[in-house]
Amino acid sequence: MLLSDFHFELPPDRIAQRPAPVRDGAKMMVLSPGSEAPVDSTAGRLADHLRAGDLLVVNDSKVFPARVEGRLETGGAVEALFLHPVGEGRRWLLLVRPSKKIAPGVRLLFPAIDMECVALSPGGEGKWIVRLGGDADPFEALERFGAVPLPPYIRREPDEADRERYQTVYAREKGSVAAPTAGLHFTRELIDRLEHAGIGFAAVTLHVGPGTFRPIRTERIEDHTIEPERYAIPEETARRVEETKKRGGRVIAVGTTAVRTLEGASENGRVRAGSGRTGLYIHPPYTPSVVDGLLTNFHLPGSSLFLLVCALGGTERMKSAYRLAVKRGYRFYSYGDCCLLLQDSNDSGGSPSFSG
Repeated sequence: MLLSDFHFELPPDRIAQRPAPVRDGAKMMVLSPGSEAPVDSTAGRLADHLRAGDLLVVNDSKVFPARVEGRLETGGAVEALFLHPVGEGRRWLLLVRPSKKIAPGVRLLFPAIDMECVALSPGGEGKWIVRLGGDADPFEALERFGAVPLPPYIRREPDEADRERYQTVYAREKGSVAAPTAGLHFTRELIDRLEHAGIGFAAVTLHVGPGTFRPIRTERIEDHTIEPERYAIPEETARRVEETKKRGGRVIAVGTTAVRTLEGASENGRVRAGSGRTGLYIHPPYTPSVVDGLLTNFHLPGSSLFLLVCALGGTERMKSAYRLAVKRGYRFYSYGDCCLLLQDSNDSGGSPSFSG
């Protein structure tokens, strides 16, 4: 299939620059099986569109303030995104821009967090493995003085409000440089209402890296790859997914990262507990083995995230829904509104089908 098959027109003013005034006040488009047209709702009414016995699976990875401005010892300003530790010996992987003047042995200075490092080896596409100097905890330094790593399509500098709003209320495991944004619509009160309605809540962890958002540069979508990301699935979550399926309930993934974690760790329809790395790239055609529904934000045309949505919801159906979302004033991307896709059958046994 060709990348051009997944294009739709998106006016720039549809890209949300700030979150909705209230988390669960965001608009939600609902695509249910059997319905002739999408239904407009809100995130706060999510329980109205699910059933008792369904299970919501969220990604509890926590965003850390990973963005820091600095300079090269040889001269020139740089901006770095601290991605994650690499092995032992205070080695980290950084995404540095611009990176043309960096070479092994070059020192990078970050006065804002009182830290410096030495470039060791390139990691491709602007990434460098570095060795941190001193003995300060980089996570603590970044937490105090780093900036929230808002995506580049949010055309403003992050402010103090972003530290709270660009984070899910259930975030627990620090490690992401981008928020699992479908979860930004949840409040503690909404979670309580869902549980009171008999809808379960479980968590997986996938630490979101820049590879999730890397543009597809190949015309054949099959030629694209996704950089592996670290994940963990607790025994309790794997057990609850299996019990939900056996009872005929639906497993609703909150966000594309939850989909990739569950599907990437599945074997014959069963989710394996444990940790590892997944580079699962979901695109049409694809039949999910675990996930029966998806709550997700509205994504960039031709992105791997939009291809995942098309794989579950049907390409023409989702392009039509996105065009309607533009017409109805839905807001797109990280701080935007959301879309709920649900499975056809009341019986979750066998292979789910979202395409209606």
